[in-house]
Amino acid sequence: MSSSSRLVSIEDASQQSYVGFDGLKWQVHKFGGTSVANAECFLRAARIVEDQLGISDSNGDVSLSSSLGNTDCHLAVVVSAMGGKPKVTDLLLDSVKHAAKRDQAPQEECITLVLRKHDECLGILFQDEPETRDKLLGIVQQDLANVSDILKTVSLMKWEAERIRELVSGFGEVWSAQILAALLQKRSNQRANKVKVVSADALQDLVSEVHHDFVFLDARRVITIDEDEAVQDGAVVWDESLRKLESVFQQAKEELQAKQGSSDDTEKMLHFIVTGYVASNTHGVACTLKRDGSDYSAAIMGRLLQANSIQIWTDVDGVLSADPRRVPLAQVLDEVSYNEAMELAFFGAKVIHPKTMQPAIMSEPQIPIYIRNTFNASFRGTRIFTRSTSLQNKEKAVCGFTSIENMALINVEGSGMIGVRGILRRIFSSLEAINVNVILISQASSEHSVTFALVESDAKAAKIAIEEEFSTELRNNRITNIDLKAPCSVIAAVGDGMSQQTGVSGRFFSALGDAKINVLAIAQGSSERNISAVVSAEDSARALRAVHAAFRLSHTTIRVAIIGMNELGDSLLKLLQERRTALRYTYEVDLQIVAVLDQGSSSEIICLEQDVDGGAGSITLESFNNVTGGSEVTHDGDKAIPKPGGISTLLERLFRNECTNHVVFDCTNDEEVGKYHATWLRAGVDVVTANNTGLSGPKEQRNEISKAEKAFGKQSANYLREVTVGGGLPIINTTRTLLHTGDKIRRVDGIFSVSLSYIMFRVSPPADTSRCSAFDQQTSKGHSDGNHGISPSTDFQSECSFSQAVKEAIDLGLMEEDPTKDLNNEYTARVLMILSRELGIHHLETEDILGASDKLLGETSDFLNLTQEIDDNVKKRVDEARAKGCVIRQISSVDIATSEVDIRFVEVPDHHIFAVTPPSCECVRFFTHRHMTYPLVVQGPSAGADSTASALLADLLHHSRARTNARAVSLSKSGTSAALTHMTPL
Repeated sequence: MSSSSRLVSIEDASQQSYVGFDGLKWQVHKFGGTSVANAECFLRAARIVEDQLGISDSNGDVSLSSSLGNTDCHLAVVVSAMGGKPKVTDLLLDSVKHAAKRDQAPQEECITLVLRKHDECLGILFQDEPETRDKLLGIVQQDLANVSDILKTVSLMKWEAERIRELVSGFGEVWSAQILAALLQKRSNQRANKVKVVSADALQDLVSEVHHDFVFLDARRVITIDEDEAVQDGAVVWDESLRKLESVFQQAKEELQAKQGSSDDTEKMLHFIVTGYVASNTHGVACTLKRDGSDYSAAIMGRLLQANSIQIWTDVDGVLSADPRRVPLAQVLDEVSYNEAMELAFFGAKVIHPKTMQPAIMSEPQIPIYIRNTFNASFRGTRIFTRSTSLQNKEKAVCGFTSIENMALINVEGSGMIGVRGILRRIFSSLEAINVNVILISQASSEHSVTFALVESDAKAAKIAIEEEFSTELRNNRITNIDLKAPCSVIAAVGDGMSQQTGVSGRFFSALGDAKINVLAIAQGSSERNISAVVSAEDSARALRAVHAAFRLSHTTIRVAIIGMNELGDSLLKLLQERRTALRYTYEVDLQIVAVLDQGSSSEIICLEQDVDGGAGSITLESFNNVTGGSEVTHDGDKAIPKPGGISTLLERLFRNECTNHVVFDCTNDEEVGKYHATWLRAGVDVVTANNTGLSGPKEQRNEISKAEKAFGKQSANYLREVTVGGGLPIINTTRTLLHTGDKIRRVDGIFSVSLSYIMFRVSPPADTSRCSAFDQQTSKGHSDGNHGISPSTDFQSECSFSQAVKEAIDLGLMEEDPTKDLNNEYTARVLMILSRELGIHHLETEDILGASDKLLGETSDFLNLTQEIDDNVKKRVDEARAKGCVIRQISSVDIATSEVDIRFVEVPDHHIFAVTPPSCECVRFFTHRHMTYPLVVQGPSAGADSTASALLADLLHHSRARTNARAVSLSKSGTSAALTHMTPL
């Protein structure tokens, strides 16, 4: 158990031991309309109540909810009217509305529906007790008859008076409470009867059996409201309400004792089933507690009873960190403070109304409020009390985010406002005169402008009122602008943990900036419990998701598209699938693959069948292979389906405005695909590419990519191209690191082609290769097979023909799909083109480099049908080099001083690093101001699908790290290897 969990347990235990009203321990439970929508819901609510008392249901089954109370607690259960569609309260209010309009048919239909809902429910609940059913149904029928009489008066007057609306709308709670009380009493009696029929021996063990009595309590007999002092929702007259409660409780106890009789030794406990929403005023007239009145009723009863907890049972698991409809990854908060709950409620969180918390806060001691789910009763829910999760976890600081929609922003600006007293008074007085409420205010210290947010529907009237108030200043240009912007949204970060903690505002606004969201106005009070920002309405959902992820309340979702399901694409898709869970924890990012294009020329895109932004679905290699193979089999519930449209529609399939991160992995070497790179970048999509045709293509294309990289400044999409030069080797990263640290690169040369590396090693092997392999095997203690990833059957000590080496390279997958691009130096020329641009050489074209390159085979064009004559010519050059103690290697170079880029087949001394570079490996040297005598060397296998796929992912994670704040990790050592593992927080 964590320290925070221990703290909660101690506080709960202390609260539960508190003795309240009449020297007893009390709990208050409130069931909302969805919790009593039908017979099944009533039964579920009854089982929850019984579980709180530690008793089994009528069938002998113990319910599975997680009880937060003690078995010796008395309960007050507050009940709303039946919910569902339609709600009973809505039907009753509609009947008044129709009566005022004299619409007889719809009025009667509403009354009929109310009766039908209760009739069906009672028929199921009391099927075995027809007398109880008829009694309760008779009460409903009699009340509806009285309602009909009232509606006749409404119809005659054509006026739906507020008092009549309150009287009629309150009947639903009265019926629900009576039904639940009867149901619980019925089940309690059934348990008592079972006890009576057990054998004498068994009865000896049950002498301590407690019989629970459930008494219906009409809240109008207790809760008293002073409507004369009420500003909006009524002011409770506490002394009068408590006096009435004492009288009602004493009467209930006397009735219970009379019913118990002197011969019955069974202990009896009294519980109230209370109507929500309704009350009486000081004159004894029925009234209601208005909006969220049932929750308020529960809080009032909690204070009157001095309860140890108030549990609100609803249809959600608790208070969420954000609106789940807009932030699908929102989490249930374990704890929030009263202050945090009020802030969240004000900004639109619908779980609890601020007025509900007031009685709990005013109580001595204060009462914790639990928000729990009737349909997931085993879940503990959220506790609203004095402490907060945001205080216990400083890393998060914020407990949740919420928003107010349909807002407008008015900005009043002018030099005549500077230093002039009374400007704000005049502005807000003019708004008060037309009953407009201001939600947020922001003013610069220069006093040159004041900005405030208000409901969009009031915006035009507010602007006119201000213009009239400042008409003179507007004519004299002392006030230059009164601007209105709509629609807008107010995004708020809420948390007690923000107080006196540095960096919270920075992280909040950085998250919005990274999501490319413009902030129109900001506000933060000195309490540091709320940071509010106004954004355009269209950016609202994206803003909520961005800040929610920034404070680690959820991971950041990155929507991914992959183009090119060749060997590299397959390996990448498999890698993303395997690492998805680990990356969620380490980097707090979820790489969700939502679109796959088999190749650039494909006419179909493979997409998720249920592509809901923020969902957990992702295309897997198996699901992709299933659909491309014509199978309908799903993998982990994620079904991939083909959708029409080629590469031109990829952006439409990938992009979601609500998501802040999108990325395309280009695993092709297709020139047509490279033409789309700039388009994706301008759309805000990061491009991670192994395709070097984009940056090595025509000048116009290169310039478009360059402009797209800078189109939005620091908020521009990233063009990640490490793999285009070095494959799995960090060539571009090394180049940039050297330049950024102040070094001066003079020359870069080396072996840049994996295929030519393998081919030339085979046709011209260095001496003593076997000795090197044996040394590697010996010194690495078996972790090197000495074959450099190539089949052990290959004899690298013996040379082979050029055509044989080409065939082997093709079979090993070391060459492009079109081997001609390797053998005629086109691939190498494109690599050098990209590298030269990184080094500041911009005037060259790929054709220039290719035209000046050294052709080992001359102008041969048919590289797929190599003749014996070609093999003989190559062997001749190899023999000539061997006679000099050399081998033949393709060496490419970029010379900064002369701006020369060369590709040459060179005779390399037998023991030079280029000569001994293993087959299928690259070797790149950096001659710099600091590395002149001994160049900096980057060497290793740059090809192979797994290696290149890892490099693509690493490129993305490297650039995502600043935004995701990777978690701390540690190394885990096993008997044979070391691997990265997650550190468990203390």
